[in-house]
Amino acid sequence: MEQSITVDISSPPERVWRVLTDVESWSEWTPTVTSVRRLDEGPLRPGSRATIAQPRLPETEYVVTELEPGRSFTWVATGPGVVATARHDAEPVPGGGTRVRLSVSQSGWLGSVMGRFYRRLTDRYLANEANGLKARCEGRR
Repeated sequence: MEQSITVDISSPPERVWRVLTDVESWSEWTPTVTSVRRLDEGPLRPGSRATIAQPRLPETEYVVTELEPGRSFTWVATGPGVVATARHDAEPVPGGGTRVRLSVSQSGWLGSVMGRFYRRLTDRYLANEANGLKARCEGRR
């Protein structure tokens, strides 16, 4: 089960990418993240790990599985019976700005149940994250 949201941001892709990949600062611009703690150093890259605390959800460790510099990264969290995949895509918009697509999918025997159970919460979190990212990149937060 995948859920996603797309938002257009009036900032260049380089700015959006910097904000998006500065994961330890996410709690400054979205209420859906209490904290992010990197478990390694250096720029975000495949294999990078981070622990994310979010309201109403258990603390979770994510591992970056894919990264296309300046364009997208995917990270995955696994647990008994569940695989959560979060993808972050940024692409230039003709005439300036950036289009960002944030998506989350749940798989595994428990993941499909959790995806349905948390569907409304996930929709709210994605909307808050998209709005917060837009405000941060456009200098309003």
